[in-house]
Amino acid sequence: MTLGEKLAKLRKENHYTQEQLADILDVSRQSVSKWESDVTYPETEKLVKLGKLYHCSMDYLLTDEIEEETKQEEQAKKEETPSFVYAGLWRQFFFERKSKRMIGGVPLWHINIGFGRVASGIFSIGLVSKGIFSLGIVSLGIFSIGVFALGLLAFGAMACGMFSAGAISVGVIATGAIAVGIVAFGALAIGQYSVGALAIGNYFALGDHAYGKIAIYKTEGNGSIYMTNAYSKEDYQAVMRVLGAKTPWIFGWAKAIIGNVLQSIAFW
Repeated sequence: MTLGEKLAKLRKENHYTQEQLADILDVSRQSVSKWESDVTYPETEKLVKLGKLYHCSMDYLLTDEIEEETKQEEQAKKEETPSFVYAGLWRQFFFERKSKRMIGGVPLWHINIGFGRVASGIFSIGLVSKGIFSLGIVSLGIFSIGVFALGLLAFGAMACGMFSAGAISVGVIATGAIAVGIVAFGALAIGQYSVGALAIGNYFALGDHAYGKIAIYKTEGNGSIYMTNAYSKEDYQAVMRVLGAKTPWIFGWAKAIIGNVLQSIAFW
């Protein structure tokens, strides 16, 4: 098998078009076509990049024939060992596409799914993904969705962001099964202002079990400044007065959120 035949075979096995491979190697599509037709040969630098891209040795690319004994040994290994336990198998499964349009040197969109690969674009999708709008197992972006998500707005099993939502959520405003934030909403809510089944708040806590300087609870609670387990419309003004006196100015926005919550809840 000639070098050109090997290059064409490897490109097809790895699901690249000639144009996509040309973009990766920073050459023209015609150059790739000439290589695969054995009209011209790649420069050494390009051969090294091709070997890394296809995970094959220079010996394989440059040697016309492989010893029959080596072929037999490789075939025997394949027969003895299930394909799913081969080292590096995950590296063989990937899919990559990206936009030709660039914004600030970054693709408009980039899909890069595979072990050890990172998707990076304005819109990005991958196992590891980073972008303004990011979706992935590990996701980093302004708007981020993933199992592990970090962003201005983050949604995931574990989420961290300015606003975060997830099974475990950490953020300025956090909501989730376990929520930690300045304002926290969750089954277990911990923060400066907390609302949840078990709410622990420095300034304010509202829940079935609530603990804070102001505690509004149904079953059990403790408030060092104000507490009630029979919240009514009449309590609203008293709670807001205490919040106004105890809330630092920097948390004025959080006080407004809690005020809206108090106005909308069903009175016990």
